[in-house]
Parts: sequence; structure tokens; C-alpha cells
Amino acid sequence: MIKPSLLMEATSHTAMGVAVGLAFAFLVTHVTALGIATLISYSPAPDAVMLMFVGTCAITFGIGATLTGLAITLTEDPDTTRRE
Repeated sequence: MIKPSLLMEATSHTAMGVAVGLAFAFLVTHVTALGIATLISYSPAPDAVMLMFVGTCAITFGIGATLTGLAITLTEDPDTTRRE
């Protein structure tokens, strides 16, 4: 059975991953030395290509952060003894 705390942790990791993906897409498209924005502007439908690029970055980072967070959460040893 899925614990609500595990679901909340997975949701928070997903949100953090999407935020990092959006920040990455913003930075990559605004650094002129990389030429990503120029390449996108030469496409036949630049608005759609930009939307696909940003969406792909957000989804990729979100999935990666979710899977990484789940792997870390499920493999950690819960210390219930509270020894100090």
C-alpha cells in the first residue's frame, strides 16, 4: 500500500524537477553563445518549437527528479530509535 508521506515526497520531487527544468530551459534559451534561441527562431513555427523545447525540458527534469527521489526515499533506512 502506498503511504501518503511517500506520495507527498514524490510530488515534491516532481515539482522541484519541473522547476529546475523550466529554469534550465530559460537559461539555455537566453544565453546567446549557445544559439538555441536563434535555432528555434529559424524554424517554420518558432512558438510551437519553443513550447515543445520548454515542455520537454520540464518533463525530463521532472521525471528524473521523481525517480531519483523515489530511489533515495525507498532505500534509506528509517531510524526510529532516536539515539543521540
